[in-house]
Amino acid sequence: MVKYKWGFCFVKGVPVDPESTQKLIERIAFIRHTHYGGFWDFTSDLTFKDTAYTKEFLGAHTDNTYFTDPARLQLFHLLSHTEGHGGASLLVDGFKAAAIMRRENPKHLGVLASTRHPYHASGNDDVCIQPAEQAPVFKIHPDLGRLYQIRWNNYDRAAKRNWGLKEQNRWYNAARHYNNIIQRPGVEIWTQLEPGTALIFDNWRMLHGRSEFTGKRRMCGGYVNNDDFISRYRLLKYGREKVIENLGNLAYFKENPNMLI
Repeated sequence: MVKYKWGFCFVKGVPVDPESTQKLIERIAFIRHTHYGGFWDFTSDLTFKDTAYTKEFLGAHTDNTYFTDPARLQLFHLLSHTEGHGGASLLVDGFKAAAIMRRENPKHLGVLASTRHPYHASGNDDVCIQPAEQAPVFKIHPDLGRLYQIRWNNYDRAAKRNWGLKEQNRWYNAARHYNNIIQRPGVEIWTQLEPGTALIFDNWRMLHGRSEFTGKRRMCGGYVNNDDFISRYRLLKYGREKVIENLGNLAYFKENPNMLI
C-alpha cells in the first residue's frame, strides 16, 4: 500500500538470489513477458541493444512507452556490484512534476496532454514494436478528468510527421519545461540500491534512471501488468464485496480516487 501512496517502495530482507526475487514479484501477480523475456537476470552486456544494458547515465524516463499497454509495476533487485562504483538509482514523481508544471504554466500541461506521439523499440533486428495508436506524454482519464499515466522516454520517442512548425515549437517548449522540472534537486530522488533490498515502483507515475557506473553489476527484476496489480490492490484494501458492489460506479470512483487508478 505504501507503493500506491508514494509511487514506490523498498522491500528489505529479500534473499540475494534471482529465485527468491521472482517469488516476491509473483506474490503480486504473474510476470509480464516482453521481448526482454519474463523475469530478467542481466548484466551490462548489450544483449538487447538497449541503453539499460550499458554502464552509461540514464535520464529519468518511464518504460514501455512503445507498448499499447505499458506495464504498471516494475521491480529491480541489485544482486551484486563488484570492482567498481556508481550506479545510483534515480526516481522522479512524474505526477508531482506535472503539478509543478500546472502551477508554473498550465498551457504547457495542456500541450503535453493533447499532442500525441509515436514510440518504438527497434534496437534488435527481430524487433520493431510500436503501439496501436500514438499517445501523449500525459494521459488524462476521460471520465474523471485527472492525470493517470505518463509516457516520458527520450530514448524511445519516434519521429512525428503529422505536425507543423507552430505545433512543434509549442510542444518542444512544453517538453523543455517538463524536462527542466524533473531535473530539479527538489524533485529528483537519488538512492543506492543494495543486495537484499528490492525496489518496486509505479511505471505509470514514477520516472526512473541511474548514474553512470564502473565495474560489474548484476540486476534482476520484472514487470507486472496494470489490471492484475489493480485487481490485487483493490481486493486486499477494500475486500471483494466492496469492489463488486462498485463495478462501473464512476460516482464512487470520483469520491474514492484510490479505488480506480
